[in-house]
Amino acid sequence: MSAPSQQQEPPGRRSAMAPRPDCGEDSYQGHGRLLGKAAIVTGADSGIGRAVAIAFAREGADVVISYLEEDDDARDTAGWVEKAGRRALLVKGDVSDARHCRKVVAEAVDAFGRVDVLVNNAAYQMTHDAIEEVSDEEWDHTFRTNVYAMFHLVKAALPHLPPGSSIIGSSSVNSDMPSPTLAPYAATKAAIANFTASLAQLLGGRGIRVNSVAPGPIWTPLIPSTMPEEKVASFGQDTPLGRAGQPRELAPIYVLLASDEGSYMSGARVAVTGGRPVL
Repeated sequence: MSAPSQQQEPPGRRSAMAPRPDCGEDSYQGHGRLLGKAAIVTGADSGIGRAVAIAFAREGADVVISYLEEDDDARDTAGWVEKAGRRALLVKGDVSDARHCRKVVAEAVDAFGRVDVLVNNAAYQMTHDAIEEVSDEEWDHTFRTNVYAMFHLVKAALPHLPPGSSIIGSSSVNSDMPSPTLAPYAATKAAIANFTASLAQLLGGRGIRVNSVAPGPIWTPLIPSTMPEEKVASFGQDTPLGRAGQPRELAPIYVLLASDEGSYMSGARVAVTGGRPVL
């Protein structure tokens, strides 16, 4: 995939991208792997979260679509969930706020009566050429969005997660091959991988599995809204596969980790990187 030079204001909109990311709208085929389950997916308006929400619905799950402010993209994702014959619940707000994290879980339980899968996917990043460019506020916001939210969502969801449930965190190839221009983001992705490994050991006795996915360069609204134009135009071309990935290429891994087919997978970090190694 090659993309024309383009930029957006954060948090970015799928509808404004060229080409638009492929989230499996016309390709993902479900096989009933999540029948009767209810899932929370943060950052589900676009990108990886949207692809996961669509795949989960086609596998039989009702889906909470947690998103920041991108109403049109979120409603479109909800439409695809409903076309799959499942219920979609839109919950708008900032997961960097602990109170909102608790609200997301509470609304999921009110609507669906249960939570079986929690996908911590919402993320913030910004490109900087020097650490002096990163404000105290941006550093704090990056950690609150990417790491604190996972902590607060897990704590709120635990009373409602039955044995056999699954928690999935979106880490990154940056977790141990950090891009210097994404230093705060990369640090949070390492924290997610580490926190996931701890949770897998803490929650195994309750029958709750915890894993993370480590994407490489994936074509999502984060890219044109957080990177300079020249990097957007060449995004992903330095991978062994020579291109950026599409969100739909991540969705099957999240389905595996969420489903009973992954019943002995816990504490894993699954790399989907286009050939870049995750150590």
